[in-house]
Amino acid sequence: MNGFPILSWITFLPIIGMIAVLIMPNKMEKGIKLITLVITGLQVILAIILLSNFNYSAGGIYEASSFQFIEKFRWIEISGLSWLGTFKVDYFLGVDGISMPMLLLTALVSFIATISSWKINKSVKGFFALFLLLDTGMMGVFVALDFLLFYIFWELMLLPMYFLIGIWGGPRKEYAAIKFFIYTLFGSVFMLLVMIGLYFSTTEVIADGSRVFTFNLLAMMDPTNYTTNGILSPLNPNNYRFIAYIALFAGFAIKIPMFPFHTWLPDAHVEAPTPISVILAGVLIKMGTYGILRISYPIFPQITLDLAYYIGLFGVINIIYGGLVALAQKDFKKMIAYSSVSHMGYVLLGMASMSTIGINGAIFQMFNHGTITAMLFLIVGVVYDRAHTREINAFGGLANKMPMYTGFVTIAFFAAIGLPSLSGFVSEALVFVGAFSSETTRILTMFGTLGILIGAAYMLWTLQRIFFGEFNKKWDDVLTDIDFREYAMLVPLAIIVIFLGIYPSAMLDILNTSVNTLVGFLHSSAATITKMSM
Repeated sequence: MNGFPILSWITFLPIIGMIAVLIMPNKMEKGIKLITLVITGLQVILAIILLSNFNYSAGGIYEASSFQFIEKFRWIEISGLSWLGTFKVDYFLGVDGISMPMLLLTALVSFIATISSWKINKSVKGFFALFLLLDTGMMGVFVALDFLLFYIFWELMLLPMYFLIGIWGGPRKEYAAIKFFIYTLFGSVFMLLVMIGLYFSTTEVIADGSRVFTFNLLAMMDPTNYTTNGILSPLNPNNYRFIAYIALFAGFAIKIPMFPFHTWLPDAHVEAPTPISVILAGVLIKMGTYGILRISYPIFPQITLDLAYYIGLFGVINIIYGGLVALAQKDFKKMIAYSSVSHMGYVLLGMASMSTIGINGAIFQMFNHGTITAMLFLIVGVVYDRAHTREINAFGGLANKMPMYTGFVTIAFFAAIGLPSLSGFVSEALVFVGAFSSETTRILTMFGTLGILIGAAYMLWTLQRIFFGEFNKKWDDVLTDIDFREYAMLVPLAIIVIFLGIYPSAMLDILNTSVNTLVGFLHSSAATITKMSM
C-alpha cells in the first residue's frame, strides 16, 4: 500500500468519528447518526481495498515477512530498569488469511448495525460514541500482533459493551450488563497473567544486538526465543505451560461462549438492543475462537495437539446442548442466542481436527455465522419494533401479512440449518469432513452431526409457528412489511449468504495458505518443543 497505514486507519477511524460525535450538539441527532454511518461505511471501503490488495499466497501465522500491510514501530520504551534492562512495547499490526475474513466481517457487521441503530432515540450522542469506541476495539483485536496491544483492544471492548447493554437494553439490562462484565473480566484476568508469564519467558533481538523481553506474539511462537529460566519456557523443566494454556483457553472460551461458560450470552442477547445483539453475535463471540487460533495454538502447539480431543468434546457439547435448549425456548431472541452457542460448537469441532480442511471449515463457519446470525437478530428486531413482543406463540400466519419479511427469514433460517446452496452448508460440511478425517475426533463427529437434526427441528418449528397457520388478528394494524431501511440491512447479508453458498472459494482462497501454514507449524513446532523439553 506504498506506506499508507491502512490498518491504523481502519482501526482508529471510529475514534475520529467518536470525537466528532462528542463535539456535536445533542439536538443534532440525525447528524450524529450520519457521521457514524459514514465512518462505518468508510471502514467497509477500506476493508474492500485491503481485500483487493491481499496476497493469497502469503502464509502469515508465525513469520513477520509473510504478514501483509505490516505497521510496526516502538510504542513504549523504558531503559535502565535494573535486572529487567529495557521494557519495550511495539505498535505491531498485520494481516494474514486468518484475520482478513474477521476484518471484513467486523467492517460489514458494524455498518449494518449502524443502519439498525437508526431508531435509537435515547441519549443518541452517548450511544453512537460508545458504538464507535466498540468498533475500534473489535477491529484492533483482529490486526494486533503484539500481545499487550491485543490485550488493550480486547479490554477496550468491555466498557462500551457494558454501557450499551446496561443503558439501552431491556427490562433486566443491569443484570445482563453486570453478568457480561464479570464473566469477561474474569477471563481477562487469566489472559493478563499468562501474558505476563510469556513476557518474562520470551526474548527478541533489538537494534543494538541485545536481547530483551517482549510481548511480540510472533517471537512467543518461536521456541528458540525462550529463556532457560522463564516459568512458561519449554526449556525450564518446572514450567507452567499446561496451566497457562488452560488459563488462556478459559479466557477465550468465555468469549466464545463455550459450555459451561455460556450463561452470560442468552441474558446479554435478550436484554441488548437489536444493533448490539447484531454486534455481539456477529463479531464479539468470534474473538474467542480467533484468539485460540492466533495465540493459544501457535504458542502452545504440543499442548494443543494433546488436548485436541477435549476441544472437540466441548464443541460437541456446545452443538447438542445449545440446540436442545434452543428447541425449548419460547422467546424468539433467546432461541437464536442458544442457536449461536450450538453453531460455535461447530467451530470448536473443526478447530479440534487439527487438519487443514477442518480449520478452514471452522474459520469459514465463524464468518458465515457472523452474517447469518446478524440476519437472524435483525429479523427479530423487525417484528419486535412493531409488536413489542418476542413471544413465539404470540404470532402466526405472518407469511400472508409480511411476504418480503418472510422471504428473508426463510433465507436466514435455512442458511442456519445448513441447506445446500447457502453459506452455512459449506462451512459445516468442511467441519464434519475435517473432523471425521482425524482419528482423534472421528467418534465425536458422529455425535456432532445430531446438531443438524436438532437445528432443523428448532428452526423449522419456529418458522411454522410464527409464519404459517392462522394470522392473529390483533396484529392486523401493527405488523407491516419491511421498509427501505430494513431492506438496506438485510439485502447485503442475504446476498453474501447466497453468494458464498454458491461460490465458497471466494472465502476459502483467502484462508487456505494461512491455514496450511498454521497446521504445518503446529506439528513442526510441537516436535521441536518436545525435543527441547527432554
